[in-house]
Amino acid sequence: MSLYALIKPFLYSMDPEKSHGLAIKALKLGAVPPCSFQDYPSLQTELFGLSFPSPVGMAAGFDKNGEVYAPLLKTGFGFVEVGTVTPKPQIGNPKPRIFRLTEDKAVINRLGFNNRGMDAMKSELEHRRKEGGIVGVNIGRNKDTRYAVQDYTLLLGELGALADYITINISSPNTEGLRGLQQREMLENLLAPLMEVREKLDRHVPLLLKIAPDMKDDELKDVAEVAGESGLDGLIVTNTTISRPATLRSKHREQLGGLSGEPLRTLATETLRTMYRLTEGKIPLVGVGGISSGQDAIARIRAGASLVQLYTALVYQGFGLVSDIKRELADHLEQQGMTSINQLIGADA
Repeated sequence: MSLYALIKPFLYSMDPEKSHGLAIKALKLGAVPPCSFQDYPSLQTELFGLSFPSPVGMAAGFDKNGEVYAPLLKTGFGFVEVGTVTPKPQIGNPKPRIFRLTEDKAVINRLGFNNRGMDAMKSELEHRRKEGGIVGVNIGRNKDTRYAVQDYTLLLGELGALADYITINISSPNTEGLRGLQQREMLENLLAPLMEVREKLDRHVPLLLKIAPDMKDDELKDVAEVAGESGLDGLIVTNTTISRPATLRSKHREQLGGLSGEPLRTLATETLRTMYRLTEGKIPLVGVGGISSGQDAIARIRAGASLVQLYTALVYQGFGLVSDIKRELADHLEQQGMTSINQLIGADA
């Protein structure tokens, strides 16, 4: 039995947000065992001018303040995305705001970008050792801001030099009006000034856009076209969903917020498949949403993802899942007679 299986009943006995706080403290204290084996050469990949030791990353939302990216990397992740961070600190939405849907292996959250703000994130990232792996920063607007563009450009200007890449989050369902920024005209008006800010940075910082799984095909087509025209480096597909599959069994299934975990898997995969087709494979995609096994990661990469990210599955399986997924990926490549994960990207498209 794994260590996580032993402590899981204790973690589940407390409020999910308190349990998450305990996990952050455990990582800070070095109580989470590091990954004990080297990454497989076949899983190494070059993307955005960065060398990823594996395509398996930690999604944004876990390390909101950039406190534990170093110990997270040691658990075996090929990269870690911290945030979402906003210019000013904010407490987020009223509690309770995280719900485990245990029967469904899912989570509903309505956190609302709770974080300590840009200055606190900047302080954490300034202590970063460059040899410590790939760290991206997920940025969002404050709830009470009047001009979203100013929030995003400020964050890029202040944090761009400290991050390996920046993710523009306009797809969380928990900040009123945020998803409206995915509409074509508003997206164009957001990306143009961001590209201008990036030009003024000392180095090229890859810019990625994180999108929702709840958009219609014509909306996805608009995003794909704007992404290609604007010079975005990649798309993260997808954020949580506001939909509620009829198969949900948990008593929490009607809670407001974004649904993540296994019930999101099919929708997230189909959205990624559509986006891969719309972009003609010319813009790298990061697959996230409902990935809880090596087979899920394989399916997402075959559908067009160059990288994948996890979060909710760790709530149910612990950090040992990261090594399991990488092992399954490497074994699948060997069985297919492939020597590089790049050969698998879009294989089913």
